Amino acid sequence: MNLTPTSFVLAPLLALAYGAIHLLDGLDGSHGPGLAWTAGHLAFLAALALFVPLVLELAHRAANRRAATAIAVFSLIGVAAGGVQFVIDLVVGFIAADRAEMGRLFDQVQQVPGVELVVYAVVPTFFYAGLITLVAMQAVAGRIGWWSPALIALGVGAVVVDRDLLPLSALLNLVGLAPLRRGPVRADAGPSRPGRAANATLGDFSQ
Repeated sequence: MNLTPTSFVLAPLLALAYGAIHLLDGLDGSHGPGLAWTAGHLAFLAALALFVPLVLELAHRAANRRAATAIAVFSLIGVAAGGVQFVIDLVVGFIAADRAEMGRLFDQVQQVPGVELVVYAVVPTFFYAGLITLVAMQAVAGRIGWWSPALIALGVGAVVVDRDLLPLSALLNLVGLAPLRRGPVRADAGPSRPGRAANATLGDFSQ
């Protein structure tokens, strides 16, 4: 199974699962620890893992490959930071007996010099900035409409406004990324036999 085209749909769907579980987990007025906390964070870790081939594929499709590669590296640094953040969340959830203890453990972690900046506040945003830019590059190339990067940017903004808007953010990302599931269509240089044309079409789907 080629995960690259699948990731354009499955990654935001897993993020949607995390957002829905996050809302359910908070119905009692607090989040974690427990099964919902663990399941939600595992779902988002899986989403982050799927965003890796997605980002690399967007860089591969870009007309300016050098610039896109630099942006992809920038974005993947953010993915890595986000992954570390969610692993910390999982470990804290396993260790803590209740929400109050989780709060104390998070305070201890974030008091380590650099952790707040690198793992929580700044570096994870690299992922979203890079993703929006790479999708915008596809719009500039005329492969998708401008509404795709606009929807993804709106999705990011929704989470900034309110973390409880995670499901809405994931849905906006899903709609924005779905058109990119199929690779760019290559134009043939000239007439070809039906067999060659069929092979070219299959090659497009394999990207």
